[in-house]
Formats: sequence, C-alpha cells, structure tokens
Amino acid sequence: MSIILGTVAFSYGSVPLYKMICQTTGFGGQPVRAHSGKLDGDGSDNDLAQRLVPVTDAKRIRVTFNASVSDVLPWKFTPQQREVRVLPGETALAFYTATNTSDRDIIGVATYSVTPGQVAPYFSKIQCFCFEEQRLNAGETVDMPVFFYLDPDLLDDFNMRGVETVTLSYTFFKAKYDDNGAIKVPVAGG
Repeated sequence: MSIILGTVAFSYGSVPLYKMICQTTGFGGQPVRAHSGKLDGDGSDNDLAQRLVPVTDAKRIRVTFNASVSDVLPWKFTPQQREVRVLPGETALAFYTATNTSDRDIIGVATYSVTPGQVAPYFSKIQCFCFEEQRLNAGETVDMPVFFYLDPDLLDDFNMRGVETVTLSYTFFKAKYDDNGAIKVPVAGG
C-alpha cells in the first residue's frame, strides 16, 4: 500500500518539481525566472537592479516570438510582434494575443522554451503568463504580456559567442478537469 501511495505522491509532485528545476537551472531550454536578490534597507532589490543595466557597447540580440496551440484547444494564439532587438541587461515587453474560438469557456495553460538552449540560463522573465491557468470566456480575446531581459553575464560565456538570435516559444494546452472542478490525473491502464 505504501508503494502505491508513494508512486501516486511522486506522480503528483514530479511535474511541479521538474518545472522548478528547469526554471532554476535553465535545463531543457526553460528560461530562468528572474529572482530577486537581497533587499537593502529601503526595500529595493539591488541584485536585480544591477542586472537591469543595458550594456550599451554590446551588440543587440534579436529575440523572435513563436506561438502554438495544442490540437484539442480551440484557441487562436499569436505573438503581436515578430521580433524585438535588445541589449543585454535591457528590459523588453512583448505581447501575445489569445482568442477562444469556441462557444464555451475554456481554461488553458502555457509552457515555454528558449532556443538555442545555451541561452536559457540568461533569459529571465520578470512577468509572464506561463504555467498559470488562463480562463477565456467563449469568443473572448485577451492580450498576454511577457516582460523579460537577457542577463549581461551571457557576454562572458564562451558558448554564447556567435548567438545573435533567440526564439521564445509558447504552447497553450487545455487544462483537464473532471465534472466536479478537480484536475484530472491520468491513471495507468484507465
């Protein structure tokens, strides 16, 4: 019985644990979530503030945007801009638009990745709609912002030499619930 309970507990916790590890390390092309450093006496975040200083003598990096939707989600999902060009340390704001094309309310969840993979540890999102449930009413259209920056430390990484274009990709999936509003967890063999 304890093996079965342990297996169920592991299956519930494995996805959030994997997401946390990927977001912390940049593993698997997952951008790192911008983390705050120590707060000083006036409540400001010095570590983040120091990283958000554009390196004006560096070459601008082209960031392109990609969007896709799972086959079972009747949404239209597109980036509002094809690309932006940013300096390391410079913040940028991009928008995606999602439209529920069905005649019923639907909840979706987005995942994301960054290519090439070596950029992931340096791509930091300050604000994002990913991994959070997004409820769109029937026929509703919403704008979804992504506020990000490229960490200036990428300039010191030998593996980043020659990288001039970064692609941020989002994919929306339909959240699965049962009739009582609880998240459905697939069971092996059923």
